[in-house]
Amino acid sequence: MAMTAKRRKRREWTKENLRELKAHSRAKRSVTEISKLTKRTAGALRQKALQMGMSLGHRGTGAL
Repeated sequence: MAMTAKRRKRREWTKENLRELKAHSRAKRSVTEISKLTKRTAGALRQKALQMGMSLGHRGTGAL
């Protein structure tokens, strides 16, 4: 039996979700970190940030 990709159901963005996304952006968190915290894909986060006209995808604080 072949394995199929897990289907994801779209979730609406609530006012609280948007508030949380703005806070993460202000805190300059990476998209990967925000993705794990909000349980949304990096693509979904980038698309919503683009729609809202805010920056997202700040570099992590890792060593160079």
